[in-house]
Amino acid sequence: MPNRPRTRNAGSAQGLLWLFGAILTVQGFGSAITEAGWHTSFGVSGLLRAADVPEWGALLVGCAGVALLATAARRHVRSRADRRR
Repeated sequence: MPNRPRTRNAGSAQGLLWLFGAILTVQGFGSAITEAGWHTSFGVSGLLRAADVPEWGALLVGCAGVALLATAARRHVRSRADRRR
């Protein structure tokens, strides 16, 4: 694989993956835990309840966040390996 020069947009996209992954993970799993433990809705959970989404919808948001974090980590490791060549 040829070395591609790192552009400013690539770094920004990588940072956004980490950011959105963290936000979705915290909001999704945090909302699901709060809903289950204290029977109160806020954040993502509150919006999903207003849209008549089942209770497990917040868990899906958390899983989407984990998927984004895994993608960001994979890209980070790959870019570090490419720089070492």
